[in-house]
Amino acid sequence: MSKEFKFDVICLGRAAVDLYGDQIGSRLEDVSSFSKSLGGSSGNIAFGTARLGLNSSMLTRVGDEHMGRFVREELARVGCDVSHVVTDPKRLTGLVLLSIKDNDSFPLLFYRNDCADMAIDSDDFDLDYIASSKSLLITGTHFSTKQTNATSLKAIEYARAAGTKVILDIDYRPVLWGLTGLGDGETRFVSNESVTEHLMSILPLCDLIVGTEEEIHIAAGSTDTIECLRKIRAISNAEIVVKRGALGCSVFDSAIPDTLDDGFTSYGVQVDVLNVLGAGDAFLSGFLRGWLRDENYEKCCAYANACGALVVSRHNCSPAIPSAIELDNYIARQHSIKRPDLDPELNNLHRMTTRSPAQWDELCILAFDHRKQFYEMARELNADPAQIGYLKQLLVKAAVAGSQSEGFDFQAGVLIDDTYGQDALNQVTGRNWWIGRPVELPSSRPLELEGGRSIGSRLKDWPQEHIVKCLVFFHPDDKIELRLEQERQVVELYKACCASGHELLLEIIPPATMTIDDSTVVLGMQRFYNLGVQPDWWKLPAPTVNAWRDISALIKQRSPHCRGVILLGLDAPLSVLETAFRASADFDICKGFAVGRSIFSAPSKAWFKGDIDDSELIEQVKHNYLRLVNAWRNRKA
Repeated sequence: MSKEFKFDVICLGRAAVDLYGDQIGSRLEDVSSFSKSLGGSSGNIAFGTARLGLNSSMLTRVGDEHMGRFVREELARVGCDVSHVVTDPKRLTGLVLLSIKDNDSFPLLFYRNDCADMAIDSDDFDLDYIASSKSLLITGTHFSTKQTNATSLKAIEYARAAGTKVILDIDYRPVLWGLTGLGDGETRFVSNESVTEHLMSILPLCDLIVGTEEEIHIAAGSTDTIECLRKIRAISNAEIVVKRGALGCSVFDSAIPDTLDDGFTSYGVQVDVLNVLGAGDAFLSGFLRGWLRDENYEKCCAYANACGALVVSRHNCSPAIPSAIELDNYIARQHSIKRPDLDPELNNLHRMTTRSPAQWDELCILAFDHRKQFYEMARELNADPAQIGYLKQLLVKAAVAGSQSEGFDFQAGVLIDDTYGQDALNQVTGRNWWIGRPVELPSSRPLELEGGRSIGSRLKDWPQEHIVKCLVFFHPDDKIELRLEQERQVVELYKACCASGHELLLEIIPPATMTIDDSTVVLGMQRFYNLGVQPDWWKLPAPTVNAWRDISALIKQRSPHCRGVILLGLDAPLSVLETAFRASADFDICKGFAVGRSIFSAPSKAWFKGDIDDSELIEQVKHNYLRLVNAWRNRKA
């Protein structure tokens, strides 16, 4: 009977934070803003293999600070085990600054002087942990110092004793071996006899060796690739994978032939290169997807080449690695895709299958993103509109109190604006709540966005966890000029969300002055799908059972990775909403409700008038909120 393993791969080595220059074409000196992502070759591979469906585990150290927590959380977010990501109280997490100057120049600086992952120690793991994995992957940097070398050799010792396969990603960075100036992180090759001698002592211990031609050269001490491969074969029976960039890869599992092409060679496809950084880590993640599942070289190399091709066409490293669904889609169509970065289907799959894995199955959202309504309420009651901001903070407290009530077993959420509710938004951000935030100019028809047309620049200031909510008063029978104007605005917003990485909730409300039937909203949704708009969420007036059937079928056909539909309230009495909830009972695409005025209107008016105090407002809103929560709970009864 074959041994059962907890993990497919344990990745020992660098786990850092990449700060990627946003301005393509700039010198690193001239970059003015950076995007943050998980980095480090081992960290990227742990992340990539987890994203592709393997059971991966990270073995490293991070600092006891914000960046260390970020590394741990990013790995956990894709399902990577972080039980052996050790917190080092004395050292900081490593940082890397990178930029894209042109197709051949990718400046980078390593901030790794005595960083946390280089302090990893053999006390950080034991034999049982290493034995729990099918394989152990170590990257070359962790043989470059006395401390990391000893730790890596101990891990290999445990692996060989346990029958765990040993994988070496040569990952040669001369600067990390002290062979270049600290500012020269870009140089990929410097010959050095000492490094070669050291790597040659490691190769006999490995079952799989992976490297570029230059990395094979440093491993065996020659610039003749075939000669190097034969030197390696003389001391090691490992399978050897040579990464050949645009030419694909070649694999050798026995005697070395006269040319690389005489090995098992997979050529892949040509793509326009934006960024080579991280492509090797993606390549290896793809190769391991097949290799660790005992698939043949054809499939292993197809996965690897496709992963590499996708990442070189994109900005950033770990975020660019594809999901398994996306990868399979690309492989099936790769010969017809000249520019993966411009392919709508591929980009939508990447966006929807790599977003936060949070399970928003049953959402009970208190919506108070209203601006015009609160202002008019305050003026009508002779209250100071400046009080609205404080009122919204009290509504947050009511939502929190409701979510902490006994028996509340749903996902709490809020819809809050930044016009009056910025302080309220700040209170809930970071709570792991569902948070929506509006962008439409209230009551605008045709649709206009707050802050004008430059929505992309506005989203740059938003936390990534905030979901962009846009309400459009839309009817399929709108006059053509009005319809085209609204559609243009929604398409621009969708593109801005794709660029910024924010999820989009599109709320459709047909104007009450027009004829509305069961097909009205469905036809509106269909129109936006036809325009290429793929919202993560829909927010809709409560449909009938017949309309629910059509909505469910449409989403299943056109956007199977859509998060779902949320019901809105339209200031309806709570009893009406309770009835509307029951119509959704048999449709899993309905994920919950986002209701506001039905819950907060009466208490807020009483508060503005001074009839009730803060605590009574919180209690009344909480009571109304929990009444709807209970109606949601009992909708299938």
